Amino acid sequence: MLTWKPVFMHIPDGFLSVWVSILLWIVSILVIAYALRRVNQDLGERQVPLMGVLAAAIFAGQMLNFTVAGGTSGHLMGAAIATILLGPWAAVLVMTTVVGVQALIFQDGGLLALGANIFNMGVVGVAVSYMVYRSLQKLVGGKSWGVFVSGFSAAWLSIFIAALGVGLQLALSGTSPANIAVPAMAGIHALIGLGEGLITLGALAFIQATRKDLLQTTEARTAGGAAVWIGGLVIAALLAILSPLASAHPDGLEWVAEQKGFLDTAQGPLYEIIPDYVLPGINNEAAATILAGIIGVLIVFGVALAVAYARRKNQPSVS
Repeated sequence: MLTWKPVFMHIPDGFLSVWVSILLWIVSILVIAYALRRVNQDLGERQVPLMGVLAAAIFAGQMLNFTVAGGTSGHLMGAAIATILLGPWAAVLVMTTVVGVQALIFQDGGLLALGANIFNMGVVGVAVSYMVYRSLQKLVGGKSWGVFVSGFSAAWLSIFIAALGVGLQLALSGTSPANIAVPAMAGIHALIGLGEGLITLGALAFIQATRKDLLQTTEARTAGGAAVWIGGLVIAALLAILSPLASAHPDGLEWVAEQKGFLDTAQGPLYEIIPDYVLPGINNEAAATILAGIIGVLIVFGVALAVAYARRKNQPSVS
C-alpha cells in the first residue's frame, strides 16, 4: 500500500529515560568532537563536496519507506554507504547532520532523544559498517566482487546492531523489558536490514559503473568534479520527488512500540516547523511532501558542506 505521506519514527522523547538520553548525548558529543578533529586528516580537498552530496542523498533516501513483511516498513539508514565512500569520521558528521536536521526542522525524533538517535545511526551504525567492510575487504583480498559482499554485509549488520542497541536502551530506560524489546527489535530489523543491504548494493553497483575511483582507498580517491555535485544533487532531488510514494506502514520502532504496548509513552515535539515532512500551508499533501523534501535536501547539503569546508580551512592536520 502506498500513501502520500512518508511514515518515520526515530526515537521520540518519552521512549528513553532522562539519564539514558543524557548519557548518550555525552557519548555522541565526544565522538562528534573527535570526528571534527579527524575529518581534516582523512578527507582530501576534492572530496569535501562529496560530504554535502552524500548527506543530501541519504536524507532524501530516508524519506522513502519500503514495506516489510508483517505490516511494517523500513527506511534507509545510510551509514554503510557514507562510511564506504568517506571513511568513518566524515561519515559520523554526515549522519549527525542528517539526523540533526530531521529532528530540528522536521520534528522526526525528540530533542532529548537526539543524542540517542545520533549515537545509534551515526556512531554505532558507522562503527559497525567500518569494521565489517574493512574486515571483509581484507578477507576477499581486493577481488572486484568483494566490494558488493562487504557492502551488503556492512549495511545489514549496521541496521541489526543499531536495532539491538535501541532495544537495550529501551530496557535500561524501563520502557520495555530486555527479553521483549531486544528480540522484537532484532526480528523486524533483520528484515529491514535486507532492504538496507539491497539499497547499498544498488548504490555500489551504480558507483562502480560510473565513478569507480570513489570506491578506492582514501588516499587514491579523487571524488571531485562537477559531475559529483550535479549528479548527486539530481539523485537526491529525484528521491525527494518520489517521497510521497513511501510505505504507509509504521516503521520498525513504531511497530514494536505498538505491538509491545509502549507507543503511548511517546511525547510530542516542543515546536513545529515542518512536522512529518509536510510543508505547512499547502493543501496538496503530495506537493507539500515533495517541497518539504527538497527544502530538507538543500538544508542538509548546505550544513554538511559548510562543516566540511570549515574543517578543511581551519583545522590543522592531526597526527
